[in-house]
Amino acid sequence: MSAPALDAHTPFSIDSERLDSVRADVRTFLRAEIDAGTFVPACDSWMSGFDPEFSARLGSRGWLGVTIPEQYGGHGGSQLERVVIAEEVLAHGAPVAAHWIADRQMAPSLLNFGTEDQRQKYLPGIARGETFFAIGMSEPEAGSDLAAVRTRAVVDGDSWRLNGTKLWTTGAHLAHAMVVLARTDGEIGDRQKGLSQFVVDLPHPSVEIRPIHSIDGEAHFNEVVFHDAHLPQSALLGERGQGWTQVMSELAFERSGPERYLSTMPLLRAWVEELRRDGSSEEQQRTVGLLTARASTLRQMSQQVARELSAGGHPDVLAAMVKDLGSTFEGELVEQVRRASGVEPRFGGGRFAELLAQGVLHTPAFTLRGGTNEILRSIIGRGMGLR
Repeated sequence: MSAPALDAHTPFSIDSERLDSVRADVRTFLRAEIDAGTFVPACDSWMSGFDPEFSARLGSRGWLGVTIPEQYGGHGGSQLERVVIAEEVLAHGAPVAAHWIADRQMAPSLLNFGTEDQRQKYLPGIARGETFFAIGMSEPEAGSDLAAVRTRAVVDGDSWRLNGTKLWTTGAHLAHAMVVLARTDGEIGDRQKGLSQFVVDLPHPSVEIRPIHSIDGEAHFNEVVFHDAHLPQSALLGERGQGWTQVMSELAFERSGPERYLSTMPLLRAWVEELRRDGSSEEQQRTVGLLTARASTLRQMSQQVARELSAGGHPDVLAAMVKDLGSTFEGELVEQVRRASGVEPRFGGGRFAELLAQGVLHTPAFTLRGGTNEILRSIIGRGMGLR
């Protein structure tokens, strides 16, 4: 699999013949998996659908680590190929949470900032769907304001000592490693200066992982406490003091992907199937049309970010726009489908009612994770020269 040459102005068609072939293969696989009963389509499956065996099956087909060079066990493909695969697994509600963070943003981060030893250690497992990562950014006193993090790492001989608390850390209880943003120099008032990143292998004897139960009764999030955790010098990711720049690079991947507007797409697909079977009113057809048009617009924006990332760009502002508009759309989709369908969200009330219930319960988190929309609008305003 070879990567196409792209720059930020290359005419972009995600429906090219080669990408269509990838999409068809993934769809065939996913439909076979559903028919075999290996998973049931669900809303928000990239956040809550942990299934390591399913991740390994994707990895064995070359659909993880697509952009990782072959020398590190990857496939040397393009960001656009990864987007095609991501769109299909999300639209089908497949259980991809186990590998999602590692494949989406830790692989690019390790390639951009990691040492050769770090790349050799983690990337092959990511490509196989066997090495999972969590991200330690948000904190109790800082929230999504990453420049206010208080977690601190200090040099202790030939090692580091890490103290602090991270909050809303998805999948830390299942991850093999966690990337942590910590202050290594200066004070909290220095904001973006003096921050660095570390790769912490898990489990760790001095790292406490406490589950946080969400409204649906599940525990996908965690509070992670570092009790004077000893880390080797080799745990530093990138350059000391360059953590802010590195994190901003990662967040473009986190905030712009199709998961920011497709989390509730399985619900819309299920509703359309109901309408095809039972008939539809003019109002219901209009609702489907408007939701589809908004999803299509968000898709174009997300693809533009993928194109700029492929060309080595830094589309931070556009990525923030995708996350703001996309995560708002995900919640509004649930509410509009609920109103137009007249179905009560309920577990045990049939597949469509259950998907609706999943969407309702997960909606409060859509605009919070990956940076609250208030923070994102601040980034957008600054990028547009309004601040």
